[in-house]
Amino acid sequence: MTGLSEAAVHALDDLTWLDDVIGDARVVAIGESSHYSHEFLALRHRLLRYLVERHGFTAYAMESGFPEGRRTDAWVRNGAPDELGSVLATGMTSLMGVWTEMRDLLGWLRQHNGKVGFYGIDLPGSVVSTLPGLELLFDYLRVADPEFEPDPVIRDTAGALAVSSPFSAPAAMAAYGQLEQSTKDAFTAGLAGLVARLAARRLEYVDRTSRDAYGEAWCALAGAVALDALARAMAGGDRLSMMNIRDAAMADAVEWILGREERVVLAAHNGHVQRRPGVLPGMPPMTPLGMHLADRLGQDYVVIGTTMDTGQILTNGPEFYTGTLFSPLPPAAPDSIDGLMAASHDGPFGVDLRRLSDADARAVRAAGRQRVLADHYGDVEVLTAYDVLLHVPVITPAHPDVDALAFAPVDVQGPFDAYLGTARTA
Repeated sequence: MTGLSEAAVHALDDLTWLDDVIGDARVVAIGESSHYSHEFLALRHRLLRYLVERHGFTAYAMESGFPEGRRTDAWVRNGAPDELGSVLATGMTSLMGVWTEMRDLLGWLRQHNGKVGFYGIDLPGSVVSTLPGLELLFDYLRVADPEFEPDPVIRDTAGALAVSSPFSAPAAMAAYGQLEQSTKDAFTAGLAGLVARLAARRLEYVDRTSRDAYGEAWCALAGAVALDALARAMAGGDRLSMMNIRDAAMADAVEWILGREERVVLAAHNGHVQRRPGVLPGMPPMTPLGMHLADRLGQDYVVIGTTMDTGQILTNGPEFYTGTLFSPLPPAAPDSIDGLMAASHDGPFGVDLRRLSDADARAVRAAGRQRVLADHYGDVEVLTAYDVLLHVPVITPAHPDVDALAFAPVDVQGPFDAYLGTARTA
């Protein structure tokens, strides 16, 4: 058991116990128990610093849209300082960027003068809209294949289902459900045609552009195809396929990044990075990103998971869309791994799961479920899902970034205004 001193913000020596765990791994995944929590974002930042400064990692990849991440990477490598607010609002999806904690992280990355790249790995448009991925692809084709004209049905359908943020996602999903089946089929067929074209002309396109540019366009198209398949699965009530499609696509994005970068820090929810099947409410076990990476990378994939006890957590319900962004988090169930960690130490601390005593290993196996939401626990084989667990006893909301929110869409500003107004009068 190793303590983690949050007070020593700029010191990293309390993390040296991780060296044996990290070893020569090419990907170190950092999980989080809840999105938009100050403590998890701060912990992620410290671990990123450690992995870059002490172990030479050169890429930071996170659970955010792949095509949108290009803008963030460009800013990190050589962007104007006064553009950061806009980058936070538009260069990351699913509200991942509109927090001062992310401002600090990107600012730190930029100080490395382009030596550490930023990548999104998730599906485009906050996992709702194919448009950002297709726009990246069409921009590429204007160079690689200037005589090619995409089918207007693809552009029109993607545009009709575009979203500006997760707050408009329900309307976009409803709009998809109202499309004629013939339109859905034409869109899917059009995407398949694009896949066939890029595959058949790969050598020609690479010769006209570059391997990196072609690979990026391919990943953008693959994300759009995956999102279309996800929408079809959702419309058919197949939630398991929906989740599996997303995580498989994210694994492919990480694999593409590994073709450019030697060592990658990967940040996503525990449910994505763990090596064991994940469980969400009312669903059978899913195959997460981490299982794909463990299969492909073996010992070169290391997973740092997290647990939490109490505080305030992201709201999981319709109230979120009207500004109740966070809700009270009751203490962890005693028979969960979160509860076991909470009972083991008063403050934040970490455990190398590979070096437990026999008694501790038995206790961890007995606590065979982990908190997924405030009131939901999923079964998990902790000792094989993670290499390390880091426990945060109390989580609090991340801090909304006023500058970033000024560049955010109106449908984001409204709920955040309501949240900040409530916070000011509380």
